[in-house]
Amino acid sequence: MATIIPVASFDCVVFGATGDLTARKLLPALFYRFRDGQIPETSRIIGASRSELSRDAFHEHARDALKRFVPASDLTEDMLQRFLDHIDYVAVDGAGDSGWDDLVAKLDERPGQVRPYYLATSPDLYGSICRNLAAHGLVGEKSRVVLEKPIGKDLKSARAINDAVGEVFPESQIFRIDHYLGKETVQNLLSLRFANTIFERLWTADVIDHVQITVAETVGVEGRAGYYDTSGAMRDMLQNHILQLLCLTAMESPLNLEANSVRDEKLKVLRALKPITAHDIQFATVRGQYVAGAVDGKPVEGYLTELGHESRTETFVAMKVEIQSGRWAGVPFYLRTGKRLPQKLSEIVVQFRASPFSIFPEEAFGREPNRLVIRLQPQEGMKLEVMTKDPGPGGLRLRPTDLDISFEETFKQRYPDAYERLLMDVVRGNATLFMRRDEVEAAWAWADGVLKAWADRPEAPRPYPAGSWGPTAAIALIERDGRTWHEELR
Repeated sequence: MATIIPVASFDCVVFGATGDLTARKLLPALFYRFRDGQIPETSRIIGASRSELSRDAFHEHARDALKRFVPASDLTEDMLQRFLDHIDYVAVDGAGDSGWDDLVAKLDERPGQVRPYYLATSPDLYGSICRNLAAHGLVGEKSRVVLEKPIGKDLKSARAINDAVGEVFPESQIFRIDHYLGKETVQNLLSLRFANTIFERLWTADVIDHVQITVAETVGVEGRAGYYDTSGAMRDMLQNHILQLLCLTAMESPLNLEANSVRDEKLKVLRALKPITAHDIQFATVRGQYVAGAVDGKPVEGYLTELGHESRTETFVAMKVEIQSGRWAGVPFYLRTGKRLPQKLSEIVVQFRASPFSIFPEEAFGREPNRLVIRLQPQEGMKLEVMTKDPGPGGLRLRPTDLDISFEETFKQRYPDAYERLLMDVVRGNATLFMRRDEVEAAWAWADGVLKAWADRPEAPRPYPAGSWGPTAAIALIERDGRTWHEELR
């Protein structure tokens, strides 16, 4: 059983407390950390939103959310009530003046607490909430502010948000959250590379043929159609989640695990990304948009039907990118993300080069090179594909065999999900798994070049049936290089 190390006592104020993110992710994450004894009994979770709710009414809202998003086997009535006893509520207008005195009075009841302010709101409220916190004397040495993505829709808007928040909070107290960085497998990627000499010595262009990063979703836009149509797959997923995974895969060894050491190396990767120019755009990228099809055997509508009007917003992106560094010279990174794909899947595939010479006859095997598959979901783990002898008489036959590690099955315990881990890191003040301002802006600077090149070629995204792996052009993107996407239906 893993050792649970309690954090300091805190008052966590969640702005946007009645929203979907709080119900789906934040309340369940805090409940599990409370249940496991990591949150001290003197801590509080204070919901804040414009809704005029009583404490009891918000408790009912929280109770409904927990019963919906936490398995019944984990939710005893006694533990649920104990957790609710630590939840309070204040009606506050983040962009206006009302309710702030009530929040001050509530926080003054327990001076000296660590105070994380979680902004689970629209990004256009980040600046005004932070200015109000400062105006009412609620920013101090023990304060932290947590920003949810998206941080802007381009470099200009990202800088504006960062400037507004940075006027109030020093960079060391700003935690820009990307929940992918809190996944167990992502942290194990650092361990795999830098705690195992065998892999770090193989992590070069001489040994690795290419890398694939796929984040696939089976869902459509559902209730987020209004937001998604102004964003698209590039802004919603690739510019942040996928580029962060690329950074951790490709970065050099940091001097240590201090936050700035790790983030310095990630920033170098972002700055080394080769720009995709207008000349390259049609060969290096593919945009898609799903049409009607079937997912999990059930018919689903196309994006335009769900949206209710015409749109050129992409729901799928595939691209080939290059990192201009000595370690990665000549090694392509193939990135892919989309909605309404055949399965929910996030993985990093490191394809090693084939042996230049083999002592085995061609009929013994198909000369399949080794492959390392790092799974972020649905089951976090790692799989190394190696060639072994097929058992039995009748000659020497080789076949690929998996050395498979599922973390939950191997260690026989439930692992905290990403939000659980990241929320506790916020309380500790550990920013290692959070994005620094210059990281966010470097990612946008590169992504803006792609978005501009697309805008200069006003072509509609290529249609793909829901339940497929995207447009056929995405297959051509990788296969014209003599490679293929890793697609292993589970």
